[in-house]
Amino acid sequence: MAAEVQQGIGRAAAVLEAIASATGGPPRASDISRATGLGASTIARMLTTLEELGYVSKVDNGYAIGAAVMSLASRGLNQYPIHRESRTPVQELAQRTGFSANVAVRVGDKAVYLSHAEGELARKSHTMVGLGQPLHASALGKCLLLGLTAPERRDLLGDDLPKYTVNTIGDHDSLDAELDRVARDGYATEDQELALGRLCVAAPIRDASGGAVGAISLSGRLTMMRDHGLDRLQEDVVESADRISVALGLISAVPPTAR
Repeated sequence: MAAEVQQGIGRAAAVLEAIASATGGPPRASDISRATGLGASTIARMLTTLEELGYVSKVDNGYAIGAAVMSLASRGLNQYPIHRESRTPVQELAQRTGFSANVAVRVGDKAVYLSHAEGELARKSHTMVGLGQPLHASALGKCLLLGLTAPERRDLLGDDLPKYTVNTIGDHDSLDAELDRVARDGYATEDQELALGRLCVAAPIRDASGGAVGAISLSGRLTMMRDHGLDRLQEDVVESADRISVALGLISAVPPTAR
């Protein structure tokens, strides 16, 4: 029975993932069947049950994520103290600078967005909340890696670091050196390491113990951010990170130890 329950949960998760990942509009049952590798009859039963529970909804001839999933996601976000304390600071940071502001935490080997706000210079048509980025190739991820030792980072990320552009850090020795700089300066920079033409600056968010439990960033087009002055943007990010850290219980903006 336990194996059947586990299998059923796995199939339901696969169906939801297929619907959420669809890029060409609401996927039809046949599309979901191809994406998951499950048979048409199985998909039909799964969709009927998920629709009854509110986890999916019918849209035209396809399916979309239902209100029950969105409700769970909203309540789940509110369980993160970082999310609760960062909502106002991240919105104010985006409005003040005009760029995209994000807060993320580490989930496994990814930096996952908890909060997101767009300034007038960097508006997007979709939210970033819930999406992930590679830790070694993003400014947010570099800040989140500060909570791990060098051996722990190697165990987490593996020996080979994927390169997304010619600027991506591709080996652990270079990553170690970069993280030493981040710990010393108090902020991280991502200069076209994940996508060409994109620049991002981030600062770690710390809890009462001084450990890096999250990160906040500003990102946008490379030329526009440089025109606005990177020094000023870095100061804005660090100040916002300090504000959230204090709300989480950090007494001093300077961490007691740097790992």
